[in-house]
Amino acid sequence: MTTRYAALLRGINVGGAKKVPMAELRALMQDLGYDGVSTYLQSGNAVFGSAHGDEDSLAAELGRTLEKHFGFAVGVLVRDHAYLKAVRDACPFPAAELEAKQLHATYFSGPVGEERFAGVDRAAFLPEEFRLGDRVLYLYAPQGLGVSKLAPVLSRPALLKGTVATSRNWNTVTKLVDLTEG
Repeated sequence: MTTRYAALLRGINVGGAKKVPMAELRALMQDLGYDGVSTYLQSGNAVFGSAHGDEDSLAAELGRTLEKHFGFAVGVLVRDHAYLKAVRDACPFPAAELEAKQLHATYFSGPVGEERFAGVDRAAFLPEEFRLGDRVLYLYAPQGLGVSKLAPVLSRPALLKGTVATSRNWNTVTKLVDLTEG
């Protein structure tokens, strides 16, 4: 049975660095035997089907392939449709009432507990807020990510140590649910 997945690539095609053309990404994924490969935007979102492997092994396989082909390491997370849907459905903020630019999800490669963020003075950043879920951080930034004062604090290397993390705006979160559906 084939499972539908989204591959989330971290830090590619930003500011001219780590260029990964989407046509090449699709071709590499097809060469790996993935089916129904498509990409969404230029920021490293690919959707595919696979009958073998699990999220971690597929992410490792794709990461190795990208590094061999492009000559640089790329953080890769792979998440199946059920997980992506659960993240969307568990959003602690009123997503339907917000603009997509106000709501973001940061996906993590593994579990991340509240203790990691214990040093963040949440009250100092209000009305911006964040909440943790299953391998995800939800960020509400009313003025958008570009002017958020909380987002840079949450992305400090010390807070992310030992994990791959990559963020998507709410439009992308919901689109990936749709694209990975049956």
